[in-house]
Amino acid sequence: MDNPVAPIAVALVDDQQLVRAGFRMVIDSQPDLEVVLEASDGQQGLAQLATRRVDVVLMDVQMPNMDGIEATRRLLTTADAPKVVVLTTFDNDEYVMSAIRAGASGFLLKDVPPEQLLDAIRTVHRGDAVIEARATRRLLQHVGPLLEGSAPEAALPGDLTPREIEVLEAMAYGLSNSEIAAKFHVSETTVKTHVGRVLSKTRSRDRVQAVVFAFQIGLVRRADLLSADS
Repeated sequence: MDNPVAPIAVALVDDQQLVRAGFRMVIDSQPDLEVVLEASDGQQGLAQLATRRVDVVLMDVQMPNMDGIEATRRLLTTADAPKVVVLTTFDNDEYVMSAIRAGASGFLLKDVPPEQLLDAIRTVHRGDAVIEARATRRLLQHVGPLLEGSAPEAALPGDLTPREIEVLEAMAYGLSNSEIAAKFHVSETTVKTHVGRVLSKTRSRDRVQAVVFAFQIGLVRRADLLSADS
């Protein structure tokens, strides 16, 4: 008999008990997901995460004692660190930018529909580091001016192939792997290979970081996203 697959272990770090309770109820309703710890601030979260292995952390930004940005930064310096999804209301551009720089793998609105919350956890756990293409798109539209040209010394790596550059650009537009496959008339397996090479050559931790890189070097601009939506 096959051994059952262990549920994805999720940590909730948020100072609002009602938010944690709501998220726990939604997450624990799924057989493949399980909330294994809760913390009310970043400091408490780091202490608990040091003693319990988890796969995905849902991290609030604004918390007492230690905020989610500093907690994310410290957590991601540890070996075998979990994926971190930042909970945000997009009400403060600097918070969002700091979370990006700290290495967050994705972003969720606190009022996200339950099905998107569950999908985000599973997607990040798979290693895709993609949070709902529309949410990523909205995020980048919102903070684009802070990203554009913020790394003037950086440039596209010379070993990126023309197709890999096209894939990076498509990623920055918020396209999923299946959408990129349809756009270029290739298989999703081929797209995954291209994405993996893009991440390696741009030295990006994950897909979100690669998209940020595309904005920083000017490959994609906020105006491009806005015109694409019009």
